[in-house]
Amino acid sequence: MGTFCVTVEIGDPSGANYREMSALVGMGASHTAIPASVLRELGVTPHTRATFRLADGREIELEMGRIWVRMDVREQMTLVVFGGEDTALILGAVTLEEFRLGVGPIAQRLIPVPGLLMSSTHAL
Repeated sequence: MGTFCVTVEIGDPSGANYREMSALVGMGASHTAIPASVLRELGVTPHTRATFRLADGREIELEMGRIWVRMDVREQMTLVVFGGEDTALILGAVTLEEFRLGVGPIAQRLIPVPGLLMSSTHAL
């Protein structure tokens, strides 16, 4: 499974200012990561820290905050990792699940997927 890019818009926590960027989609990242300087330019402030395991097995602790993401006509607030300055915008699994999108492995594009629930008390 390879990686591919999609165009997204990332916005400040108030949803007033957006910036268009190319995002790398891959299956190895749990969270969306963006260079910290880009997030700070948008006025995003970290509210927590979390530990992440890198591809080489090392673990690092990074700050996290919340941003708005637009893809096509859909918009969703998501958690974001304050990445290093050499970090490409990586669209992680959490953000994809919030948008109810999956990765089409053959065409290498994002495809709509249904949400999953364990059970529901609502009658159909």
